[in-house]
Amino acid sequence: MGDHILFFYGTLMAPQVLHRVIHGRGEPEPWQKAMLRFQPAVLLGYRRHRVRGADYPGIVPASEATTRTSVRGTLVSGLTDGDVHRLDMYEGDEYTRDPVTVRVLGESVPGGSKSNLEAHLKDVLDSAGPDLKAEGVEVQAKTYVWVAGEGRLEDAEWDFETFKKDKMAWWVNADESQW
Repeated sequence: MGDHILFFYGTLMAPQVLHRVIHGRGEPEPWQKAMLRFQPAVLLGYRRHRVRGADYPGIVPASEATTRTSVRGTLVSGLTDGDVHRLDMYEGDEYTRDPVTVRVLGESVPGGSKSNLEAHLKDVLDSAGPDLKAEGVEVQAKTYVWVAGEGRLEDAEWDFETFKKDKMAWWVNADESQW
């Protein structure tokens, strides 16, 4: 089992997309799924934005003038060195992998149950109160922070539900040469 822990806040919150990136297909072998654990989490002090002309978001640190900023996402543990290498290649030079502290908002769910994970994430994120600083255990992780210029970010926040409804099927079934 791998010992890397990463926080995902965009397309990689979808287990099918994550598995496609690290295992080459949206539905990997059961033993590959069993290696990963997913937990809903929140990253304080960052803002998530849509990237202009793209299906994916970027996060940037919030300015000190901005209060109560946070990004909800998924904490994934059990990632191997090879998984992280493939994720680094996937993210490219638009992002850097940076250390962060996230707050875990719920119990972990094995990576093999897509419907249970999605229901669990929705329930936990919907029930999380407005004062996220008071909730959850802090965990050290890494995440991909946008470094390709804030001018490429839209003011609007990226929405996971819209991505799942409108774009995820293409991302899961697309030919990897198109990424």
